Amino acid sequence: MNDLALLLTPEGRALLDEVRDTAPADELAVATRLRRDHPAELVSAALGQARLRQRAVAKFGAADAGRMFFTPNGVEQSTRTSIAAYRAERFRNLGVTSVADLCCGIGGDAIAFARAGIRVLAVDRDPVTAAVARANAEVLGLGELIEVREADVTQVDTGGYDAVFVDPARRGGRSGGAARRGSPQAFGTGGRIFDPEAYSPPLSWAIEAARTAPSAALKVAPGIPHEAVPADAEAEWISDGGDVKEAVVWFGTEPGLVRATLLPGPRTLLGKGLPDPQVRPVGRYLYEPDGAVIRAHLVAEAAEQLDGGLIDPTIAYVTADDLRPTGYASAYEITDRLPFNVKKLKALLREREVGTLTVKKRGSAVEPEELRRKVKPQGPNAATVFLTRVAGAPAMLIGAPATPPAATAQP
Repeated sequence: MNDLALLLTPEGRALLDEVRDTAPADELAVATRLRRDHPAELVSAALGQARLRQRAVAKFGAADAGRMFFTPNGVEQSTRTSIAAYRAERFRNLGVTSVADLCCGIGGDAIAFARAGIRVLAVDRDPVTAAVARANAEVLGLGELIEVREADVTQVDTGGYDAVFVDPARRGGRSGGAARRGSPQAFGTGGRIFDPEAYSPPLSWAIEAARTAPSAALKVAPGIPHEAVPADAEAEWISDGGDVKEAVVWFGTEPGLVRATLLPGPRTLLGKGLPDPQVRPVGRYLYEPDGAVIRAHLVAEAAEQLDGGLIDPTIAYVTADDLRPTGYASAYEITDRLPFNVKKLKALLREREVGTLTVKKRGSAVEPEELRRKVKPQGPNAATVFLTRVAGAPAMLIGAPATPPAATAQP
């Protein structure tokens, strides 16, 4: 009997409730106590599931994570609820009422689709993963909208659905999920996969599957080369809370469009095909574009809003003389520009009694922690130092976060 089957019994569900808030340091004592009245296998499964649920809170929220079932790979690979809900809403706005969710994993995206009122066929070839997805649909009250099928996605007929969504495995090794996803391909080593044709199933297969439906979305790694995006597709890079999480290749929207979407919001910056911004001297303000903007190659579009330019042709920092509202970059007021010199930086920080030092780098080989050890910041004040290049030369820009006027902030 597998762990999931044990946990779905009345005894298993009751035990899950009992161990819900068990801290890691208390697990041994709790396990010893519970094994007096419950099978050791069940106790181990419940405590393991409790750990996974605690990890899953960051992605699924406490309410859902506390009821759902997870596998270790499922927690690692699942889409965040915020992103899944955003994508489901995009599908709904396209008029989609049914979707084939291929390589569904534990069902995170399927749940978001169903909550948007979309009927879902969720497919995964791994028996345990499919069973977990089915259990999650039922426990969240979405069983009527989600059909879970254990199958090889390359053998599934999606012709009866308005849309196709494919989330291929992008990690190597059997533990990484490649063997459980859409095709039989497995990999001998672990870690992330950067070649889209090494996804499981390969990106080329997913693209052809997408073209068979009126609408489709393919979830891919944010580092996907722009040239790998087909000409008849839209490319979208998504960040959540400032962290770039994924890219999506869309079909049935606007071919050739590039967008960066920032959550929460959403705030979406659309590509205009602008040339690279001009390089100009460092002004009073420095803007750090969101990672999704950088990955989408839309720094020029962000700079246009700010009437700014680049500090270096190879560095994605935008500088300007005025503080302007933007939803796509963080603003800093720059007080000092220095050639890279640790001794001068240490002296300046000591003079200004800076004890809280934020170190950001772009185009510098110096590690932030290494710099902190060398300058030994002390004092009640705070500052931000940018280790970067200015017009080709190593430089340090020192300043602090700046808040644009809220009244005119962009949506």
